[in-house]
Amino acid sequence: MSGERSSLSNAVRAAALFAVLFGYWLLLSGHYTLWLNSAGVITCAIVAGWAYRLDLSDKEGTPVHLIGRALIYWPWLVVEIIKAALDVSWRIVHPALPISPNLRRFKATQKTPEGLTTYANSITLTPGTISVVVDWRTHEIVVHGLSRDGLDGVASGEMDQKVTRFEGAK
Repeated sequence: MSGERSSLSNAVRAAALFAVLFGYWLLLSGHYTLWLNSAGVITCAIVAGWAYRLDLSDKEGTPVHLIGRALIYWPWLVVEIIKAALDVSWRIVHPALPISPNLRRFKATQKTPEGLTTYANSITLTPGTISVVVDWRTHEIVVHGLSRDGLDGVASGEMDQKVTRFEGAK
């Protein structure tokens, strides 16, 4: 029974993957002709079918359970990326070039590999910081920062807490 339930769950996830892929196709296309929409349906169905057949449409491969929390986390992350981009731009054009590159190790509170990966990638997406080493055993991330301010922002723990909420860990 559990194998049957897992297969059904993966089929539902594959269907959700198809819906997300086709929605993305429509969003990027901007043209809604029969030919393009048919090509989109066929292409997205093939990809979702492959994901199902290769057993990739599991909880990790197709995390549909995170969609609601992603709608809260991603806008916050976009704002942080814009703020960091403005800070880095200011540092580049400033005549004194006020940078102080440094490395720091941070403890992460995420409980899942997906959460830790999301945290490390969020740090890297934010201009002026990059995740250099992710230690899966100790849940620590070594971060290179263009300035001490950027590293202090990571040290504040706000992003860590947001990612932990995003992954659903308490």
